[in-house]
Amino acid sequence: MTDYQRYFGETQNIVRDTVRKFVAQEITPYVNDWEAAGELPRSLYEKAGAAGILGIGYPEELGGSGFDMFTKIAASEEIMAAGSGGVAASLGSIDIGLPPVVNWGSDELKQRICPDVIAGKKIQCLAITEPGGGSDVASLRTRAVRDGDHYVINGAKTFITSGVNADYYTVAVRTGDAGYGGISLLLVEKGTAGFGVGKKLKKMGWWASDTAELYFEDCRVPVANLIGQENAGFYVIMTNFQMERLNLAVMANCTSRLALDACLQYVKEREAFGRTLSKFQTLRHKLADMATQTEASTEFTYRIAARIAAGESVVKEVSMAKNFATSVSDKVTYDAVQIFGGMGYMQETLVERLYRDNRILAIGGGTYEIMNEVIAKQLGI
Repeated sequence: MTDYQRYFGETQNIVRDTVRKFVAQEITPYVNDWEAAGELPRSLYEKAGAAGILGIGYPEELGGSGFDMFTKIAASEEIMAAGSGGVAASLGSIDIGLPPVVNWGSDELKQRICPDVIAGKKIQCLAITEPGGGSDVASLRTRAVRDGDHYVINGAKTFITSGVNADYYTVAVRTGDAGYGGISLLLVEKGTAGFGVGKKLKKMGWWASDTAELYFEDCRVPVANLIGQENAGFYVIMTNFQMERLNLAVMANCTSRLALDACLQYVKEREAFGRTLSKFQTLRHKLADMATQTEASTEFTYRIAARIAAGESVVKEVSMAKNFATSVSDKVTYDAVQIFGGMGYMQETLVERLYRDNRILAIGGGTYEIMNEVIAKQLGI
């Protein structure tokens, strides 16, 4: 692959090496067990916290190591190298659940919640999607009504990553009128009266990630748990989505590279009709196309990440990066299974899992279609 040292310097490479060693020792040997169990052990969060991995991207005063875009990407890529999107998604739920608290929560809320989550002692997730709601965030129905120094929440959420095992939930609720202007975010703690977690949902992919439905029935949450200003939550959610979409693009590119690398090894070993698969021009050209698309997508994603790090507004471009990366990973994982043939359909092969895990990437964080709508609006049409 191309030398990306213009994006990753000495510090990022040190972090990458540290995380790579952590993954080799604490994740890779156990991935199959966690896939079968449908969740990660809590001890993994604690180990990742103790190793400083969960703190990458968060303020030092809250227990983190500070924010550097490409240090975060390097760590994320090494976690994805374990070959399980579910592991990456579960460990990564901190990065969609915690930022609203860090960026918009009160000092009291930040000090109470963030250090334990960053240390891996507590798990945090984001709860936006509702039954029947999908990507239409502005129409969410879970309502929170002010009652003295509490909000009373009624409603439901679904498809919540880390929803079974989380301790803290960053929940989108309706506190005002219909539309995007009436949405707020509340921090809900597990064990709060009126708050329930449904059974673990079974999914096509991301098996190692626990996913749940949430229920709120006259759930009373202190007003002090409001994240940001009342009725200003939609802006927080949209801002949060930008990094989530970048992270999903990174995951998609990693998925493509893992599938490509598996194929490059396989075609050198597998023989058919008296020669290795690498000698067949059709497969050689297919692999060349897979490598080209993966390279182009990775470079584009890194470029957009660099622009975000420079403080530029790239709403259009990050949506493009996510759509391009997931389109590439769709094609590369499909072709990888095809190259492996019958073995590609077996759960014992990496490409089978990559194919399944990949499918959610064009859905999560805003569907492919929603991303195109964002792009079209930014184009002025």
